[in-house]
This record gives sequence, C-alpha cells and structure tokens, in this order.
Amino acid sequence: MIDKEFIEQKLSYIQTHYYEMERLLSFTDEEIKKDFIKLRAFERILQLIVDEIIDINNHIIRYTPLKLPPDFQSGFTILAENNIIPEGFAKKIAPVVGLRNRLVNRYEKIDLDLMLQSIRKNKEDFKEYIKYIFYFLEKGG
Repeated sequence: MIDKEFIEQKLSYIQTHYYEMERLLSFTDEEIKKDFIKLRAFERILQLIVDEIIDINNHIIRYTPLKLPPDFQSGFTILAENNIIPEGFAKKIAPVVGLRNRLVNRYEKIDLDLMLQSIRKNKEDFKEYIKYIFYFLEKGG
C-alpha cells in the first residue's frame, strides 16, 4: 500500500531543495562556476532533488501492481505507461537521472555550462513533477 505521508514528505523535501536551487540560480553561471562552494552546493541540491524523485517513483512502483523498471531512469516510463505522469513529460524529465549519476559517480567530465543552462531551462519540471504526484495521491494513488 502506498504511504501517502512518505510521498508527501519527499515532495516537501523537493520543494525545499527547489527553493534552495532558486537562490543559487540568482547568481550568474560564471559566479557559480568560479565559486566551488556555490558549484558543489548546486550539484548537491540537484542530486538531492533527483534522489527524492527516484525514491517517490520507486515507492509508487513497489506498492502498486506496476512492472519493475530495469533502472531508475525507466521509472518515469513506468509511471507514464500507467497514467501517473504524461508520457511526454516522462521523456523530458527522465534524463535528469543520468545527470545525477554522472555528478555522484564522476563517470565523466560534466560540461558545467550545459548543465547550468539545462537546469535553468528545465527547472520548472521539478515543480511539474510535484504537481503530477500530488494529483496522483489526491485521486487515490
């Protein structure tokens, strides 16, 4: 059974981290890149947001009769296939898991300009995700 309180707490964490990210994004990309404290804070906040999203996706998938995804990124596809989030949105937001993995595991050098531009352009996706999950919970998810 889905634990609504668990998911609501995770959504609250996402909202908190989102506003922290907004504060950091008040600086220019150059200011963030030149200040390792700002840069590491930005990376960590992004990681925390994505970690909370992964936890929510996994919780929903685990406690509903949905097929298990082969990886965290595919969790968005599973949610879309089951009308929890729209398919187009799932395709748009899913790559953030790969970015999180590259940040955490340092698999490869990250293009900081591209990362910052991408997050600035798509940060509203995190708020949209919250909206879809709240809607899912409201309709009895």
